Amino acid sequence: MLTLYRNARLCTLAGKQGWGLIDDGALLVRGQTLHWVGPTADIPTDAPITAEHDLHGALVTPGLVDCHTHLVYGGQRADEFEQRLQGASYEDIARAGGGIRATVRATRAASAAQLFADAHNRALTLLRNGVTTVEIKSGYGLSLEHEARCLRVARQLGAELPLTVRATCLSAHTLPPEFEGRADDYIDAVCAWLPQLQAEGLMDAVDAFCERIAFTPAQTRRVFDAARALGLPVKLHAEQLSDQGGAELAASYGALSCDHLEYLSAQGIAAMRRAGSVAVLLPGAFYFLRETRLPPVAALREAGVPMALATDHNPGSSPTLSPLLMLNMACTLFRLTPEEALRGFTVNGARALGLHDRGQLVAQQRADFVAWPLGHPNTLSYWLGQHPNCRVFIGGKEV
Repeated sequence: MLTLYRNARLCTLAGKQGWGLIDDGALLVRGQTLHWVGPTADIPTDAPITAEHDLHGALVTPGLVDCHTHLVYGGQRADEFEQRLQGASYEDIARAGGGIRATVRATRAASAAQLFADAHNRALTLLRNGVTTVEIKSGYGLSLEHEARCLRVARQLGAELPLTVRATCLSAHTLPPEFEGRADDYIDAVCAWLPQLQAEGLMDAVDAFCERIAFTPAQTRRVFDAARALGLPVKLHAEQLSDQGGAELAASYGALSCDHLEYLSAQGIAAMRRAGSVAVLLPGAFYFLRETRLPPVAALREAGVPMALATDHNPGSSPTLSPLLMLNMACTLFRLTPEEALRGFTVNGARALGLHDRGQLVAQQRADFVAWPLGHPNTLSYWLGQHPNCRVFIGGKEV
């Protein structure tokens, strides 16, 4: 049984470079998989087509993959935004008990139903903006009870929405107040929680924040050792505020990705290249925190390290739910090309989650795609702050 989607301008992103444009293109979908992709004139004549849909000349791209978000949390932090505008730094606020800890308090105080309702609305917004796969991190519970609750919400979102949801345990996000002055004891606790969370099937990967205001490389290594013992892949918030050598450490564990990377060194780039780790760039946080040190995009490009993009949606440093705004910021702030930006939110975003079955419009990939009322894919990063009014298809069905 094949479903035909015809009359589209396809941006396949096939191969390692180029848009892969096919004018007057068509897609044949079998089940949830792309069976054939090509010009309408070349549709296989023996294809048993049972349903047909006209896309009316729309631009069709792979579904967007938001590979770094923190969708499950309580409260908001607009007051901290105001403080930063008055001169306080992100680190100043964090050390005064704000920052991540403020969201931890709000998250612990919220009910599971409220956490789900809020995260559900955020996920729907991403879906309406073309996102078909999303990663959701924990990290705002910072106790076994509350981390498990946040991860259960992520799993519930994946069960109730058509989106693919990947859940990542970020318990090593910051030090909770009850462990003040006892960072090593807290890391002991995190390492003890991981087998319990894994036994309940709550996570697909493990992340940590290796930074001056978070955890040392030695403490991060202990978390990664615990993840490796469970057969779980790792990711890392690395080199956002300083160079702690986190990317090199994560690469030594074959990390799926290293994220932020404003202070990434040449040694870190080389280690990521050898490991095949993806560099996840987060322009929303860079912009919102008014950072000035750019990630080394040219060096990453020269080394052939794949670059992904994500919203990094969170209440403290990137309260955005607009992937298209992130495409624009990646181009204007980080000097990515429009093609690099789109690849960052599709095929490279998928790779940052360890997913190789999506991100391009080619046969045998998942039939996750978006129909945009646009003429060329470069306009996705051009139209600033406009709602895309797109049609989203997941597993071959419009949602």
